[in-house]
Amino acid sequence: MKTILIIDDDVYIGDMLSEALGQEGYAVMRAYSGTEALLILESKRPDLILLDLMLPGLSGEEILPKIKDIPVIVLSAKADAESKVNLLLGGAQDYVTKPFNLNELAARIAVRLRNLPDGGGKILEYDGIVLNTETHSAEVCGAAVKLTRTEYAILKLLMQKPSSVFTKTQLLDKISADTPDCTDSSLKIHISNLRRKLREPSGKDYIEAVWGIGFKLKK
Repeated sequence: MKTILIIDDDVYIGDMLSEALGQEGYAVMRAYSGTEALLILESKRPDLILLDLMLPGLSGEEILPKIKDIPVIVLSAKADAESKVNLLLGGAQDYVTKPFNLNELAARIAVRLRNLPDGGGKILEYDGIVLNTETHSAEVCGAAVKLTRTEYAILKLLMQKPSSVFTKTQLLDKISADTPDCTDSSLKIHISNLRRKLREPSGKDYIEAVWGIGFKLKK
């Protein structure tokens, strides 16, 4: 089931979209401000985002550049061509002017989701760790573990090549699209937090520091 995040502070429009998308078979998440949306995206990854521009706190224009590798359809009352061009060049995949036709919006959503690349298997497993790459959820020894966006990206990379050692430069380069805020100085903190979260339900230290090189999953 595909998940759509609606970022709109208009409760009526949000409720209408939630009902319509639910009937189309989508799971729906809601955010009522730009700040709330970014908090959600730290730990969850929807398949598509419907983004209003006029939001309390951070505006749609401000959060759009922070959304990486998730298709965004802008919903806005701004109908001028310049606004549309700027947003499409700024990262949006589509632009729908309010008021909109629900059938047309549903068709645009279906097209965007149909064009998503196939990322292969949805489940990664390693020594008691189960990572669902569709829902971005993680379990360790049967217990759910809540990961931040950066922690998820690191764990996914390590689990995709469990026998490989990744240098700090390789880790930063490969996760940069999903975690643009992760830096050389903060990487060790993220890895330390990830190790702790994996250790708590299992008693195991899953991530090994290879002296002078980088990090890998422990055998």
